[in-house]
Amino acid sequence: MKADVLLGLQWGDEGKGKIVDVLTSKYDIIARFQGGPNAGHTLEFDGIKHVLHTIPSGIFHPGVINLIGNGVVIDPVIFEREINDIKALNIPISDLLISKKAHLILPTHKLLDDASEKAKGKEKIGSTLKGIGPTYMDKTGRNGLRVGDISAIDFKARYEKLKQKHIQLLNFYDFEYELEELEMAWFASLATLKSFDHIESEHYIHNALKENKKILAEGAQGALLDIDFGSYPFVTSSNTITAGACTGLGIAPNKIGEVFGIFKAYCTRVGSGPFPSELFDEIGERLAKVGNEFGSTTGRARRCGWIDIPALKYAININGVTQLMMMKADVLSGIDTIKACTHYELNGEQIDYLPFEDNENLIPVYKELQGWEMDLMQLENLSQAPKAVHDYITWLEDLLETPISIVSVGPDRKQTLYR
Repeated sequence: MKADVLLGLQWGDEGKGKIVDVLTSKYDIIARFQGGPNAGHTLEFDGIKHVLHTIPSGIFHPGVINLIGNGVVIDPVIFEREINDIKALNIPISDLLISKKAHLILPTHKLLDDASEKAKGKEKIGSTLKGIGPTYMDKTGRNGLRVGDISAIDFKARYEKLKQKHIQLLNFYDFEYELEELEMAWFASLATLKSFDHIESEHYIHNALKENKKILAEGAQGALLDIDFGSYPFVTSSNTITAGACTGLGIAPNKIGEVFGIFKAYCTRVGSGPFPSELFDEIGERLAKVGNEFGSTTGRARRCGWIDIPALKYAININGVTQLMMMKADVLSGIDTIKACTHYELNGEQIDYLPFEDNENLIPVYKELQGWEMDLMQLENLSQAPKAVHDYITWLEDLLETPISIVSVGPDRKQTLYR
């Protein structure tokens, strides 16, 4: 048996949570493999709208195992809040396991994140200020604390040692902070984290595959935010691509099966960084309003633009995507002419790839396609969609050389149409 991977192909916010929720019934285990509470996976079903940040999106399917893998970073305070919010819904949920090797976000990690971002001024990255970057820095610097360390006799001493290191770093910034209350909440929240089973997740995954269990690895953020292959330095601090599922769960490369790539029928981005096809006109405003384009984690307005084919091809290639799933097709309804960026112009030349340099100076070259009027949110079957919708999908498939197997026409589970 091989594990399937589901991930975003743009700058995040593609709708991964919804598709994981839809696909969960086909799997035994749903496993997050990177990121942390900077993620915001929105699920809508039975009149309920719920946003998950750390917990896998299969949690509302009883009988399915949800796993937080070693590549994830966990803020115990946010985790506790998530658990309490889920319990308040008073609906059945599934089991949750946590890797002992997952790193902990300390209160001082969040302070360092905030201090660093403020110090950058106009050159800020657009961090969610959840302490993700500083936590991964401690991980690679071999200073971090992990979930499995909580039960160690000298855990408090290890915590104090790392905290003092952070305080020394904070002293370099012109930054005021109060730590005592943050610490009290953090230590209190560890009780909730301790109440779940902490496991050797790589062994668990290995044995599950041997037993022919079906596993779906759930990515966070998007491929264009990958620390290595994203629009650096305006990226996240982890590997958001398929390879991240290998390192973030302990899955061997030859044990990866299907790779599901999620993308919007247009493009959005939160925070700073290059966005060649960004719109600053009434169409951009319309996409934001109709698509409700506000970050589920930060609440920030998302920047909106036309779909970017070179960036999408790039993401498909580095991830080895086998199936595409197009989200928010309904948002394009009512637009007479839809545009798609097929090339860039750079220094007077046309290119069809993302270059290393001058990402900020790329001029998009567009192809115009026929739009449609019909409200797609009412569709029960894709065959009911107008010809222009089918033409748009077929055109994208031909250009991207990858089949589109699902088209989403609304936020609810039921508004997911198979091809």
